[in-house]
Amino acid sequence: MWGFITCLNDILIPHLRNIFSLSYAQVMLVQFAFFSGYFLFALPAAKIVDTVGYKRTMVVGLLAMAVGALLFIPAANLPSYPFFLGALIIVAAGITCLQVPANAYVSILGPELTASSRLNLTQAFNSLGTTIAPYFGSVLILSAAPKSTAEINRMSAAALQQFRLHEAATVKFPYILIAATLIVLAGVIALYKLPVIASVEKEPGDAPESAHTYGEVLKHRNLALGVIGIFVYVGAEVAIGSFLVNYFNQSNIGNMSEQEAAKYVQFYWGAAMVGRFIGAYVLQRVKAGGLLGSAALVACLLVLVSMLSAGSIAVWTILAVGLFNSIMFPSIFTLGLAGLGPLTGKGSGLLVMAIVGGAIIPVVQGVIADHIGIHHAFILPVLCYLFIAYYGFRGSQVIRQTA
Repeated sequence: MWGFITCLNDILIPHLRNIFSLSYAQVMLVQFAFFSGYFLFALPAAKIVDTVGYKRTMVVGLLAMAVGALLFIPAANLPSYPFFLGALIIVAAGITCLQVPANAYVSILGPELTASSRLNLTQAFNSLGTTIAPYFGSVLILSAAPKSTAEINRMSAAALQQFRLHEAATVKFPYILIAATLIVLAGVIALYKLPVIASVEKEPGDAPESAHTYGEVLKHRNLALGVIGIFVYVGAEVAIGSFLVNYFNQSNIGNMSEQEAAKYVQFYWGAAMVGRFIGAYVLQRVKAGGLLGSAALVACLLVLVSMLSAGSIAVWTILAVGLFNSIMFPSIFTLGLAGLGPLTGKGSGLLVMAIVGGAIIPVVQGVIADHIGIHHAFILPVLCYLFIAYYGFRGSQVIRQTA
């Protein structure tokens, strides 16, 4: 569900851009609002984990996500771009309360050596959601042909308001379905008995652990560099996904309609899903750091090829990046949490907080795209992948020795 909702933003971006006549930088506020939620709510979520435990925090997160999804109804009725952004922040608050306990819980649920493999497996189901979302959104949200800027500029104030009401209304039904599913899922998890891991988690109702500070947690170099790694990874992945519809819409790239281009986005996220299922097997036999560094270098090369080419080569090389993104988040996350023990909850909070990279990097790429064009704005993800390659090949080795 969190993969599905996150990826649906890639469909909202071109839709809201057309409705409200936004620039690339302005419409990337969708990702800024959404991923800022991770920065704002990650540490409070970690505090909730300390207080009520992993499972109850997951339930709180799912219910908060449902509330945010339902807020899309008044946002569409107004219609108001700032209201849409506000609803996305509430959704992000819920996802943060889900991610902080869930990622950490999976990491510590078995032997440390296979933590990356376990998290890759669970993230593969996250990617199932991101694979389905583009098609779902293209059918239910991007069903109508978009108006050109010239057509919108010629509308009277009344006609423009009617156009915005009609187009914004297409988000209501999808987000009502999402809210209903989240409420059911929250009930299922609330009733399911999950094991308590005594080495890192107190029983709900016990006194919360407050002896350790975040400064102490950051003394673990694997975590400190992992926070940067998550920041640039999420930023690169989200920036690429956010621009795909508009990128493929370009006459020299794909020359596709927005609805057709949206269906191609599922290949980007589908490749990540396939890669994570493969990664869950491979990471039981290969060290996470080396595989992470190799994947980052290949992703970097693919983005460069797309930037320097056109037509189908540019389309398929940028889509192939999804395959090599697949193992990055789980690998960085588990390398960052390695050896933290009772600090795992706080460490997970910091790593989830770093997902704010998905708020900042796409906006920066939007500004670059407004100035030099969307084609060459992908230089920013290239730089992100270079840091991830360093973390995989060098940073993780040092971290392992000092952890």
